Amino acid sequence: MAKKPANETTSPKAGSAASRVLRDPKSTKDQKSAAGSALTQRPTKKK
Repeated sequence: MAKKPANETTSPKAGSAASRVLRDPKSTKDQKSAAGSALTQRPTKKK
């Protein structure tokens, strides 16, 4: 699998959608896998 460039990030809107998928008990395994992948590309929050 090819590595993604370090500067690619998921948009805040897509991150929120991914979070909803992960919290939804009706989401399929594939949906949760894709959502988890999207969230790992989110930039870390700065304090």
